[in-house]
Amino acid sequence: MEQLEYPDFKIWSERKQWFENELDKKQHPLANYLISDQASALLVELQACFCLGAFISAIIISVSIIDAQLRETESLDNKINTAELLKRFYSGNEIDWLRKLRNRYVHVNITQQSLSIDDQYNSRELMENNAKKSVNMVFQALFQSPGT
Repeated sequence: MEQLEYPDFKIWSERKQWFENELDKKQHPLANYLISDQASALLVELQACFCLGAFISAIIISVSIIDAQLRETESLDNKINTAELLKRFYSGNEIDWLRKLRNRYVHVNITQQSLSIDDQYNSRELMENNAKKSVNMVFQALFQSPGT
């Protein structure tokens, strides 16, 4: 299992470069952004998880980052539930896909298993692609309101 081994420097570097390139592409070079302090702190954790190949963790933390960003900079509401927050304040597409994927990983359904140990071996490419998509959704949330 790749994620349990000492990270391969080449793979780790490629993932780090991809992450940083995507981050740079999503920002307008002349804009200022209001970024949640908690979202910024969690972004470091997201990059570490992604680079190490902890893709499920990256997906789970992505929703936490988006929630922190939107709650602190867009809604200013601690009481709104996450599903409603994402629906009302996230300006990109497929946020419900990410929320539901995260929920399948976090909340077990005893009648319909969403994750097994086999997935750690047989679904790595899918997990990585889903993690990349979730990372880009985080960047969308962080940079959706330039000039704030």
